[in-house]
Formats: sequence, structure tokens, C-alpha cells
Amino acid sequence: MHSSGSYFAARWPKRVNYGFLQLFCAIALIGIFVPRSQAQGTSAGKYQVIHKYVLGGDGGWDYLTLDAGARRLYIARATRVMVVDPDSGKLLGEIADTPGVHGIALVPELRERFSDVVDRRGKGFISCGRANNVAIFDMKTLATTAHAKTGDGPDAITYDPASGRIFAFNGRSQDATAIDANSGNPVGTISLGGKPEFAVADGTGRVYVNIESTSEIAVLDARKLTVLNRWPLKPCEEPTGLAIDVKTHRLFSGCSNKLMAIVDAESGKLISTLPIGAGVDATGFDPGNQIAFSSNGDGTLTLIHQDSPDRYSVLENVETARGARTSAFDPQTHNIYLVTAQFGPTSAPSAEQPRPRASIMPDSFTLLVVGRR
Repeated sequence: MHSSGSYFAARWPKRVNYGFLQLFCAIALIGIFVPRSQAQGTSAGKYQVIHKYVLGGDGGWDYLTLDAGARRLYIARATRVMVVDPDSGKLLGEIADTPGVHGIALVPELRERFSDVVDRRGKGFISCGRANNVAIFDMKTLATTAHAKTGDGPDAITYDPASGRIFAFNGRSQDATAIDANSGNPVGTISLGGKPEFAVADGTGRVYVNIESTSEIAVLDARKLTVLNRWPLKPCEEPTGLAIDVKTHRLFSGCSNKLMAIVDAESGKLISTLPIGAGVDATGFDPGNQIAFSSNGDGTLTLIHQDSPDRYSVLENVETARGARTSAFDPQTHNIYLVTAQFGPTSAPSAEQPRPRASIMPDSFTLLVVGRR
């Protein structure tokens, strides 16, 4: 093995231009020390809307959930769940009778993890906010097989693989209902002391949930059904979307005052806050590209690069469309899916509707696919 000096002495011409050699070394060092976020920006295409699929149909919408392996995108639509091929925009089916649907949690591994023949196809779980229950469906046939009672106003829903439990987060009763994923039976309730929003599990038995009304993250023990910690997010206010990087133990909360809060999932330390668009409702994380993102109702998708576990930078704000506030990430293609519609006029405030929303134009509901060209 040669030392670096003897290597160049043995292989470089005797009449070397040392000025050229110095320039060569300087260029090499620049390449080494260019921040990854800058290198990515120059070596890869910019993010943009690469596909639009008009799905149509009536009703508002909420969370999106992707089954990447089966290539099925589940979209909450007021009283039903639309199931769409994310690669073509084709409607594959619908799950009906889900009044006030908010979220969908999928447990495809039930087909392998349990011996019960009924469960071999995998199960899905839908939070039905107006029915105060969770609808359980067969992931292959999309047929509803059972219902599980929850608290008042179930909204976000997530699965914890360590305990084998589904957690439905009830906005009006400010608690969480734990459901055994195998049997479909409720096994307990956790009082949260505030209005819950989105939640994620870390795979080891801890579940994290944004508490919108207190601007905190509550940490739950999925097995003991207790609250382990409550971590303040200030200056972040009214957190909604929540995502996790399980490798670096970082949580990403999207907040109503146009900030993303990044929190250490082990200590609760606030690592950083960065600016995002207005009207965020969902966040996500792409571990392959080390990018956190927030989908914002103002028609932007904010992309934030993880330069290191403790350092982050805003890459760009991708133009999407007004109302595209919920999203799902595809680990296979690294695309991000969003939905929205065209809007009509907003009615005047009334006693029944003090904060009215803009009307939705008929059959204008659209799936947007954001990726790199």
C-alpha cells in the first residue's frame, strides 16, 4: 500500500504542472463538501405535479392512505372510501356506509401473522366520525366485516405493530380507543386531555399523537394504554399532520401558524422549526431522499431536507392546487399523492355555519401526483 505522497510520485509525470494539480485537488474538495441538499438540487429534477386524474364524485375528503405493495390508494370521501389505482387514477372500488369518514389504517400482515383463516387477506380499519365507530373491512374484497365502538368523533387512526392494536383518536371526547386488530374488539381507552389530531407509531410500542388544542405531542404506551409524556411544541401552534423518521427518531409536526416543528422522539427536545405553507393538514417523510414534507391548503407542498438529524433546510415550495391539504407518500416511486377539487363561492356566515366553506364544483375532485421529472 502506497502512502498518498508516494502514489502521486509513482504515477504522475515528472514534468507535472503543479498549478493544474492544485486546481484538480481544489475541485475535488469542493465536490466533497457541497451540502447534500445543494447536490440533490442540481443532480435531480425538480418536484412538480406530474399527473392529474379527475376522479369526480360528490362530498368532501380527508386522509389518504396508500397500500404500496397492492398499488391501492384509499381516499376518505365523506360517507365512503374510494379505492384508486395510484398509477393510473382508475377507480378500483368503494367501501360504502362510512359516515363522517376521516382515516384508514391498513394491516396487511394479518394474513401472515395470525392463523385465523378469515384474517389471511389482511384487514383495514376506517374511522367513522359520525357513527362513533371503526368499520373493519377485508383488504382483498373491500367488504365490511365488522364494526368496533369508539369514543365520540373518531378522526385519525393508526396501527401499532408492536402491540397489534389499532388506535382511533376521538376528537369530541378527547381520548383514544384501542382495538385489538386480530379480534376487532375494543380493549381500552386513553384520556388525552385535549383534542387529538394525527398520530404515528414507532414500531416499538410507542404511539405519538398531536394534541391540537394544547399544542403538544402526547406519547402513549400502546401496551399499557397510558400517557408516558406530553411534549410542548411552542412556538408551533395547533399541530395537525404528524410524520416520523424511525431511523433518526425524529417527529415532524405541521402547525397552523405556518411552521413545521421537528422533535426528538426519544427526549421530546424541539430540534428545529421551519416555515411551511398555510393551511397544513398532513405531513410525511421520505427516508430514501431524507425529505420531510407538508401538504398545505394554500396550494403548496413544502419540502424540507434532512441535512443531518439535527439540521434541516427548506428545499422548495412546490405549486399544487388550492385545497390540496392531505397527502400520502409512496416509498416505491417516491411520489406524493394529494387530492383537491375546484371551488365555487363561499356562502355567508350563519348561526348554523359561522365559518362556512367554499362550495365544491360538481365532479371536479382530482388526484394530483407530485414527483420528479
